Amino acid sequence: MIRAIYDWTLSLARHPRALWALALIAFIESSVFPIPPDVLIIAMVVARPSRAFVIAGVATVASVAGGLFGYWIGAVAFEGLGRPVLEFYGKDAYFESFQQRYNDWGAWVVLIAGVTPFPYKVITILSGVTSLSLPVFLVASLVARGIRFFVVAALLWKFGAPIRDFIERRLGLMFTLFMALLLGGFLAIRVF
Repeated sequence: MIRAIYDWTLSLARHPRALWALALIAFIESSVFPIPPDVLIIAMVVARPSRAFVIAGVATVASVAGGLFGYWIGAVAFEGLGRPVLEFYGKDAYFESFQQRYNDWGAWVVLIAGVTPFPYKVITILSGVTSLSLPVFLVASLVARGIRFFVVAALLWKFGAPIRDFIERRLGLMFTLFMALLLGGFLAIRVF
């Protein structure tokens, strides 16, 4: 099923309304959809490198808007909509302990999840459930999603199709390592 959704997502890159499709996918991925918009971004930028930064901008804005929808799910409709999404991703068992510490680290959690392969939709819902400050959530989401999508677009714009394999297979790991080092540095400063 995931492979069929992946192939369908790639086919959208050739459609005349691909930007609208990207906006829709980026929006719903931030709250419920399992396929990240990166798949479509990669195909669209490889096909039209001159529009790389427009594509990244559309993905960023739509993803943050979708993040607001995920926040709403958590704040208003958690039991009916949010809990099933968390159960689908296997994150419901961690919810109670996670909720207690969430707001202390909320901005960092949103930033890390927005850049790394961790399901961003889980964080958008948890942000709403825990009533994370909405301005903090928005700024962290905008920065994180902007970094993620603009780095992908910039790499493809600069290096073209040859970088595609690296992005699809290893960029998530690179973002994860970078965020771990960044967070580790801030923790070290805080402790020492």
